[in-house]
Amino acid sequence: MPPLVKIRSERDSMSAIERRIADYILDNAHLLRDYSSQQLASALGISQSSVVKFSQKLGFKGYPDLKYSVGQAVARGGGPAPASPDEPEAVGDAYTRLEESLRRSKSAAEEETRLLNPRDHIERIVERLDRAQKVFVCGLGDDGLFAREFAMRLSLLGVLTIHHADPILMMTNVSSARPDDVLILLSEFGKLPQLSQISRQFQDAGGTVVSITRHTANPLRAHADAALVVSAHDAAPHIEQLLYRSSLQYLLDFVFVLLCQANPDRDRQLAINLERVQHLLDS
Repeated sequence: MPPLVKIRSERDSMSAIERRIADYILDNAHLLRDYSSQQLASALGISQSSVVKFSQKLGFKGYPDLKYSVGQAVARGGGPAPASPDEPEAVGDAYTRLEESLRRSKSAAEEETRLLNPRDHIERIVERLDRAQKVFVCGLGDDGLFAREFAMRLSLLGVLTIHHADPILMMTNVSSARPDDVLILLSEFGKLPQLSQISRQFQDAGGTVVSITRHTANPLRAHADAALVVSAHDAAPHIEQLLYRSSLQYLLDFVFVLLCQANPDRDRQLAINLERVQHLLDS
């Protein structure tokens, strides 16, 4: 796993001092090559041993090993590297630079999302979805748009799917949950109390809860039976939101494709349902 992705993935479980080191490295990855462990410690007002222990806790031999790994990641385009202030911007090329920057940011966010969701973990979730008697899908706000589309795709595969964007309606349907059922809850920050309440009631009925949230520590993810996580980081809030949507869509699309491949009957049912939909559109 790339060092910056590893730092982000473990940040929520770090101590306060470790989070300060992590945040500094994430924000200044392109400058880390110029810092010794003592200089980094001085910049943060901590001891040099804290920097060394931080590096070793992440699995590196020491700080030089961490610094080299981060430097390699930045050189490969895996970290932030702002343009030099000595290089004047070409105003006429602003469109191209913006387009390329967004494309690279989306690509990096999707790659981090892929790395944060191990293959065996996703495959277990796909297997559980394939065996489920019913799949409940719920998301609120913007997440509700993705929940609706994913529920529709599951239905096209022949999966009995129950979808609601209204937590009250979903709560009433959850009363019919059985041990073989799965509930998918989409929530960017995982802090909505309505979804946590639905999750607890579903688990009380013996069902399996799968949360899909940002890769942060949050109540929904903490209490789910399985969790998929989305990576999206950018200094500009409007860009960060776009990265979240892009990475979430990638993750849902991949789960859908895996479901198609996991069960030939699902694939055949998809072809039949798509033909029926097309017939309705043509009539």
